[in-house]
Amino acid sequence: MVRINVHNHYHKLPIIASVAWYVTLLVLLIVWLASGRPKYPSQDGSIAYISDVGASYMKPFFIVGTCITAVSFVLTLASERLLQHAHRLLPTQRRSETILSYCSIAGSIIAGAGLILLSIFDTKRYTSLHRVFLLVFMLGVILSALFTVVEFRLLSHTYASYNKLRRSYIAKGIIAAILICLGVAFGILLFGDSEALIDAGAILEWVIGFGFTAYLLVFFYDLRLAAPRHQKSQALKNMEAGQWRV
Repeated sequence: MVRINVHNHYHKLPIIASVAWYVTLLVLLIVWLASGRPKYPSQDGSIAYISDVGASYMKPFFIVGTCITAVSFVLTLASERLLQHAHRLLPTQRRSETILSYCSIAGSIIAGAGLILLSIFDTKRYTSLHRVFLLVFMLGVILSALFTVVEFRLLSHTYASYNKLRRSYIAKGIIAAILICLGVAFGILLFGDSEALIDAGAILEWVIGFGFTAYLLVFFYDLRLAAPRHQKSQALKNMEAGQWRV
């Protein structure tokens, strides 16, 4: 059973990010389907890409959704670092762990900026810029995920008997690996010259988009454990008392 500290509101950040992103994609998909699956001016195949729907009259909604998602994603990682520094989550013990934590935040900033900019510079009016910012977003997410997974793997070695850390980095690693593999396939299909490949790329983009929601939600698992303000995490108290199994 998940226990949530009522004094900790940081766990709401990944929920806000994931819900904002999921709702944005779901509304765009419903709008396209409910409209009779129209072919937008920027669309090449028979299946619309997320950006095709987002470049239509839904653009203001798309921009708002991406802004909320991007800001919440960055704040999620920044909050995790802040809570570690305050010992409200298990703190980093090695310099490498701290550096990886800051690098993951930097990656999220890159991803967030790319996400916002790709929604502003839509694929209909700014095709080349849109693709550049799409690449920036994907690279930012990949870098952030890699740094986060490595950081949590090192932390799981530092706090070897704290099983929740191991479960956390394994979950992040599995989801990130799947999304990266799908992202590589999407990048290849994005430059396809047949309608079948273009449509496959569109389907894959929707799958990756909804899959990103799962990655955001994993951080809820971490942040829900933060101790109240000015208190150490229970795991750290147990460790200092010699009770390692948590």
